[in-house]
This record gives sequence, structure tokens and C-alpha cells, in this order.
Amino acid sequence: MAISERKIFLASRSPRRRELLRQIGVGHELLVLRDAGNRGTDVDETPHDGETPRDYVLRVAIAKTKAGLLVAARRAGGIVKPVLAADTTIALDSIIIGKPDDAEDATRILQALSGRSHVVITAVVMAFAERIETRVSESNVMMSTLDDGLIRRYIATGEPMDKAGAYAVQGRAAAFISRIEGSYSGIMGLPLAETVELLAAFNIESV
Repeated sequence: MAISERKIFLASRSPRRRELLRQIGVGHELLVLRDAGNRGTDVDETPHDGETPRDYVLRVAIAKTKAGLLVAARRAGGIVKPVLAADTTIALDSIIIGKPDDAEDATRILQALSGRSHVVITAVVMAFAERIETRVSESNVMMSTLDDGLIRRYIATGEPMDKAGAYAVQGRAAAFISRIEGSYSGIMGLPLAETVELLAAFNIESV
């Protein structure tokens, strides 16, 4: 089965991932996966017992891609495009840190990250027909020491609430990051070097 056009399906709600794909010139159509409500969820993002952060993020990204394939099959009307999905998590002392449940949880997360280094792991997965390819990006991030007043003001902006690790490196929290070793776009949620590799593997041009 041949790929019918250069565009892809993106199985993600993230506006940051859409922005990054546009940045490298990749046309895409959004596939919205269920993540809450009476209809349930398409992907269970609950960590498994004993699962490492890397294994966790790769498993979830693969599950998102497979769910995206099912959604695409229902709505594509015979148009065939590869499906791209990604997942990002933060590891602090090998402990998985996801999105905060509420403001109190966001406070706890930011207090734990304050003045310490952590790892941001993003898995990117692309699938077409029966073929699935994966890439994983890991970046080390050093966060400055944050006092309680600064954390409180940041949480009041609402920015942390749908972000892994309760912060957005491309937003106000850029002022909190003292050092990055790795992929800035990977920390945002879509490592572009790895994504371009995946696209090339499926003969899709970018940049």
C-alpha cells in the first residue's frame, strides 16, 4: 500500500505539536482521541507497576498511534495517510511525573523540581498500515530554585495545568530553566530531529 500524499494524521490535541510540525513544513490533519467523559478514553495513560519512565512514555505513544489508526480508519473515507503520535513525561529520580491533577498537585510537583535536574522524555511514533516506527528523545533540564510565591503566581496563570511536570518550557516557565542538555523541541513535546527521521523513513519530505 502506497502513501497517497505528503500529509499525515496527527493523533494529538497539543497545539505545540501542531506548531512544531508547521515549523518543519509538514501538512497534517488532526485526529482527536477520547481522553475523558462518558465515552471513556482511547488510551490508558496509567503507569504500570515497575515501569520505567522510558518504557512508559514509549508504550503510551504507541497506544496513541494505534488508537489514531482506528480513528483514521473510521473517518478517512479511504484516504490513506500515516499516523503520528507522541507522548512526553518527566522523570525525577526515575519517578514518572505527569500532568498535575489540580493546583495543589502542581505546587507539589514544582516544589519537587525546584533547584534540581530532571529528565524530559518524549517518544514519537509513526504508523502506516502494519508498519510502526519509534524514536525516543531524552533531555536533561536544570530548574532554578523557585520560592513559594513564584510557584503560586505561576500556577495562577493556568499554564501548568495540562503540562507534564507542571510547566511549559516555551511559556512563562522559560524563566525557570537554567540549563538544557538535549532537545528543546523534545521538551516542548515533539523532538524535531527524531520526527524528521521518522518522516524520512516513510518517504515524507519535511523542512
